[in-house]
Amino acid sequence: MVIGGGVIGISTALFLNEAGVSVMVCEKGRVACEQSSRNWGWVRAQGRDAGELPIAIDSLNSWERISAEIGPDVGFERHGTLYLARSEGELAQLGEWLDVAKQHQLDTRLINRAEVDALIKDQGSHWHGALYTPSDGRAEAFTAVPAVARHIQKKGVLIRENCAVRTIDQEAGKVAGVVTEAGKVKAPSVVFAGGAWSTMFLRNLGVRLPQLTVRATVARTEPSDNFFSGNAAGAGIAFRRRQDGGYTIAPGGINEHYLSLDSFRYFFEYQNVLRESARNLKLRFGADVITRLLPKPKWHGDSITPFEETRNLSPDPAPDGVNRMRAGLRKYVPSLADVPFAESWAGMIDVTPDVVPVMDEIDSVPGLYLATGFSGHGFGFGPGAGKVMANMVLGNKAEYDLSRFRFSRFSDGSSMQPGPGL
Repeated sequence: MVIGGGVIGISTALFLNEAGVSVMVCEKGRVACEQSSRNWGWVRAQGRDAGELPIAIDSLNSWERISAEIGPDVGFERHGTLYLARSEGELAQLGEWLDVAKQHQLDTRLINRAEVDALIKDQGSHWHGALYTPSDGRAEAFTAVPAVARHIQKKGVLIRENCAVRTIDQEAGKVAGVVTEAGKVKAPSVVFAGGAWSTMFLRNLGVRLPQLTVRATVARTEPSDNFFSGNAAGAGIAFRRRQDGGYTIAPGGINEHYLSLDSFRYFFEYQNVLRESARNLKLRFGADVITRLLPKPKWHGDSITPFEETRNLSPDPAPDGVNRMRAGLRKYVPSLADVPFAESWAGMIDVTPDVVPVMDEIDSVPGLYLATGFSGHGFGFGPGAGKVMANMVLGNKAEYDLSRFRFSRFSDGSSMQPGPGL
C-alpha cells in the first residue's frame, strides 16, 4: 500500500510493480495535484547534497528510461543545468561543489563568460561564468507523473483517487493496513509519501516529525524563441525550457512560510537553516492563521479528516513573486523580458530542518515506511527515491548509504546540518 499519489508515491509503486508486488495507491485528491505538478521540472544532479547525489544520478537515468518507455508526456531531455555567477566571487563559491561532483565522476565543470554566451543565446551577457553539468535534464512537471500513473495502472497497479487514508490500521503493534474514507484495506506494509501533510498524519499516530512548509511561486511564459534548452538559475531568477515552447520561471531562493503551531513546535530544530536562509524566507500570516495555530486534534478512522476537507492544497501565487520574476527577466534575461506569462501558480514545499528527505521505516510502527521532506527537489529525485523505498519494503540490501535520511536523526541528538537548500 502506498499513501500519496505524488512523484514519490507513484515512483515507489512503479518499482514495487516491476518487482512483481501487488500495489495499491490511495490519493486524497488527484494524482500529482500538489507539488509534484507545480515544481520547476528540473531533473538535476548538480548542487545536490552529497548524500543525495548517488540517488539523484540514478533518478536521472530512471527518468530517461521511463520517458523512453512511456512517451512524450514525460518529456525528459538532457540539456544541462547552469548555476550562473555575476562575479568571480560567486563563481568561486559555486566551484566549491566540484569536489562532490568529482567523487561521482560527474561531467560538472566551471565555464567562463564566453562559454555561457555560447549556451545562452540571449541579448548581451550579464554573467561572469557558471557551474555547468551537461548531463542534467528536465521533464514536464504538469504531465510526467500522471503519465507514469497511467502506465502503472495498465501494469496492474490499483490507484484510487479522491480516497483519503484517515489512519493506519494496526494489529499487535504492527501495520495491518489502512483505514480509508471508503473503508479498511489490508496490507502488511505501507509507504507514506504524504508531502506537506506528513507531520499532521504522523502526529495522529503519536509519531513526531519536524517538518514545515513553504509556499513557492512559479510561472510559465507564452511560447518564445529557444535561446537556451536547459535549466538555469542566477541572480534570483530561474528558468527552463518547456516542451510547449515557453519557459518555466521562478524567483529562485525566495520562499514564504505561513506561521502555524508547528512553526513554534519545531523552531529550535530549524535554527541552522534559518541562519543560512533567513533573508530568502518571508513570514506570512494569511486569512486562516487561527486554524493553523489551533489545528484539529486527533481523530479516529471513522472521523472526517483534514485530508478530506482539503483535497488539493492549492495556494494562490504571490503577487510580489510574479512581479519579482518579471523584474528579474527584464534585468537578466532580455529574451524573455516582454514575453507574457501564460499562467502563474504556487505550491507548498515540505521542508525538513536539514533540507534533505526522510526515507526510513518508523520503528514505533513496524511496517510503516516514510518518504517525505524532499524540500523542493522531489520531482527530479522521485524515481531514485521510489526505487530506494521499494527496495526497503522488499527487504533488499540498500544500494546506497541511507544514513543521511534516517528518521532517528530528529531524536538521537544529531546536529541538523542543512544540505544545499531549496
